[in-house]
Amino acid sequence: MKRDDDFHLERDGHGRLVLLRAGERHEGVVPVRAFPLAAPDEGLSLIGPEGRELQWIARLAALPPAQRALIDEELANREFTPVIRQIRSVSTFSTPSTWEVATDRGDTRFVLKGEEDIRRLGGGALLVADSHGIQFLVPDLLALDKRSKRLLERFL
Repeated sequence: MKRDDDFHLERDGHGRLVLLRAGERHEGVVPVRAFPLAAPDEGLSLIGPEGRELQWIARLAALPPAQRALIDEELANREFTPVIRQIRSVSTFSTPSTWEVATDRGDTRFVLKGEEDIRRLGGGALLVADSHGIQFLVPDLLALDKRSKRLLERFL
């Protein structure tokens, strides 16, 4: 595992991420965030196909723009956590209940199995898991509109 900044990233002919460092070429590298929700831009490992960490990146913002763009693209393909912008309706205030929400990826409906599927994170953020295991993020409970807050507070 290397912790220095003397590396380069590129894509191979198949679109896979490649790490070049100290004359070595590592194909099929996968970025993995250390703290994906609490500190998404701090602490990231580049993991090789054998599952070993090849490179540690302390801060994504410190990377050159081209390398940062490659990592951001790769992470977007791997991570799917829609951000809830508004809660439009809830079928019932007991569980299971069907929620209709507006997210950063469009409108959707999901089933909340139980109140334990709403997890509090630091800084007023919430993580809501639907019945299929998809995680929805509320980055700041206080930033939601009044109606959304009122609906959500019935489950907290």
